[in-house]
Order: sequence, then structure tokens, then C-alpha cells
Amino acid sequence: MTRATLRDKVSAASAAMRGTQSRRCNRALTKEDDMSDRVRKVDYFYVMVPNTAGQAAKVLAALAGQGVNLLAFSGFPSGGKGQLDLVPEKSATLRRAAKKLKLKLSKKKSGFLLQGADRVGAMTRTLNTLAAAKINVTAMDAVAGGGKFAAIFWVKPKKVAKTARLLHAR
Repeated sequence: MTRATLRDKVSAASAAMRGTQSRRCNRALTKEDDMSDRVRKVDYFYVMVPNTAGQAAKVLAALAGQGVNLLAFSGFPSGGKGQLDLVPEKSATLRRAAKKLKLKLSKKKSGFLLQGADRVGAMTRTLNTLAAAKINVTAMDAVAGGGKFAAIFWVKPKKVAKTARLLHAR
């Protein structure tokens, strides 16, 4: 892709994010749309821990000691306990480590990892695409730094396949 083509796509995306091309925003993403953004369907598991200081640190350190690489992690209170959502690079590695560490993992679930170049409104196109398809995002965590952004998000299980198709998730 030439610089001029990329610049044109970025300008069009910026205009779309401002709503001047809203019709273009409300369609499924194509592979040519903002090539810097990547969507990946991921497995995730959760583990419940006491909601006390240091529990997440203990679990994460133990998993790291077993060679588990996490693509994303989210922790929050749930029903008087702490829920740790773990998005592993390799599900089998996490399962083996959890068994060895006697961690009670949930069954495998699906989510999506969105990554790209940081810019104003970086997630707008993806969220508009899902909204136009009547797909509700049930939860999302996002972070930006070093010129890049990443977000992990979840949809209802019955919408996972449709979401993957719309966003060309690999």
C-alpha cells in the first residue's frame, strides 16, 4: 500500500469517525479497511480468587513461572470474590499450568482482541460495525501507549461467529 493510499484511508476513517460518512461506518469491515487494525478471536478462561490484596499477583506470578504467556488479563470483583479473566497465547499451556497449580479454571469461552495504531476514535469503526449488526458488546477493556492500542472485548456466545465474520477475525 502506498503512503498516499494509506493517507487517503486514514482521512476517510477520520471523517467517518466524525460522522460525515456514517453510512460507510455502518457496514462490515473489509480486509482493505485500516490495515493497521487486527482483530483476533481468542480463548479465555476465568478463575475465582478471594477478593483480597495480592491474589491476582500470586496467580499471575505462578502462571508466569509455568511459562504461560497472557495476551490479555482483566480482574474485577464478582459476588464477593475476585474474577481473573485470563486470555492465553496458548490455551493448552494455561490448562496444564492451572492443573499443576490446582487453579479451578472455567470452561473455555471466546472473546476478541483488537490491536492497531493509536489514533483518535481508534475503536469507533469496530464498535459501529457491531452496532449496525445489532451485536452488543458485553464488556471491553482497552489500553493505549507507545503509539498503539489494544482492546479485549466480549459478545454473547451466540454472536461470536457473526462477530468473527464481520470483523474478519483470524
